[in-house]
Amino acid sequence: MKKLVNDPREVVREMLEGLCDLHPGLALLADEDVVVRAGLPAPAARPVAVLSGGGAGHEPAHAGYVGPGLLAGAIAGDVFTSPSVDAVLAGIRAAAGPAGAVLVVKNYTGDRLNFGLAAELARAEGIPCEVIVVADDVALRDTVPPERRRGIAGTVLIHKLAGAAAAAGQDLAAVAAVARAAAAELGSMGVALGACTVPAAGRPGFVLGDAEIELGLGIHGEQGVERAMLAPADALVERIMAVIIEDRGLRRGDPVALLVNGLGGTPPMELAIIARRAIALLRERGMVVERAWAGEFLTALEMPGCSLSVLRLDAARLALLDAPGAAPAWPGPGRIAPRAVVPAPPRAAAAPVGAADPTLRAAVMAVAAALEAAEIRLTELDSAAGDGDLGLSMLRGAAALRALPDAAWTDPPTALAAMGEALRRAIAGSSGPFYATALLRAARGLPAAPGAAEWAAAFSAGVAA
Repeated sequence: MKKLVNDPREVVREMLEGLCDLHPGLALLADEDVVVRAGLPAPAARPVAVLSGGGAGHEPAHAGYVGPGLLAGAIAGDVFTSPSVDAVLAGIRAAAGPAGAVLVVKNYTGDRLNFGLAAELARAEGIPCEVIVVADDVALRDTVPPERRRGIAGTVLIHKLAGAAAAAGQDLAAVAAVARAAAAELGSMGVALGACTVPAAGRPGFVLGDAEIELGLGIHGEQGVERAMLAPADALVERIMAVIIEDRGLRRGDPVALLVNGLGGTPPMELAIIARRAIALLRERGMVVERAWAGEFLTALEMPGCSLSVLRLDAARLALLDAPGAAPAWPGPGRIAPRAVVPAPPRAAAAPVGAADPTLRAAVMAVAAALEAAEIRLTELDSAAGDGDLGLSMLRGAAALRALPDAAWTDPPTALAAMGEALRRAIAGSSGPFYATALLRAARGLPAAPGAAEWAAAFSAGVAA
């Protein structure tokens, strides 16, 4: 196991200490793994406290959502293990007052038991409590009834809605009603490309083949509901979104919020690709994507994969999502607009040209064919000496050469200049500018009908450039 930890038994406490060191708006209870907002008013003056939590390993959840307009506190258990009753009760006592507490709980047995019993004990102490169970995993729609589905990343949206309602001064019943109604309309589903390793276990929770994925996974390293073959990102998004849309009964004209959540090992590049197709698909289905976010919100340690969550909105929910909220992991309002595409500036009109030179074109097509044939070898060489992209770059260059129009082959200087421009546009990194510089410089002093000595001089000039 390769992880940047000290003692696996201390990872949760040390993680929370680091989080609170980095964010002065957070405070850590001395005797429990509980984070609360720093500087809370006296209990009698506190609004309804929204608390959540669960096993660690889902960072930035749950402590990352502690802050004004979101959670008043978060309770952490060991990795993928529910916190104890005493820890939850300590969190309620530290964050709540006579106005009471709303506990947002994901639908797992340990969380429901421990948060539920803590709520009973808090009520006995005079702190009214409501427990909201989030069961948003639509992957289980054909397996269990809705109330027995798992709670996954859509829970973050419930944190925001309930926290904003509490910050607005709504009473306990009203805050609970907001959270409960939203949880009932929320749908999420995930896909994993690999497993994660719990520090205490020291090995992955399951093994996938190179071309296998898990659809409908939970957030604790457990397997999904279906093992399938890897497919392009758009195809996976379409499959997941089809299940969410059908299960949640979403229709044309519905305003929605979208949450694209990375599971811990997925780079922003891939999450943006997923978000792009998810937003487009919702719009194609006639829905209005009012708000959208992409990033890591509720992870499963270092698991590669993502989940998608969709929530139907109304004016009240939209206002709560837009209400002020500040926490280390909350990204902001999530307002989006149609994609802005700026047209390229027009190019100058080309001068009249003569007939194409078939011999010149045939020579360059031979170059293109050689580059295409050598793609694998070029990739191998560049993987040893550089970053491994040369084969693909040269393949793009060959395609650009093949696409040059007849006007490019009128004479050698015209051809070299056109090739340089084409390679500059087609090949990123270093290679494109290298070849463009050489070809453009070689073309500069080359006559329309060069002899051998003039070709040699042009070659030397290109190399020197």
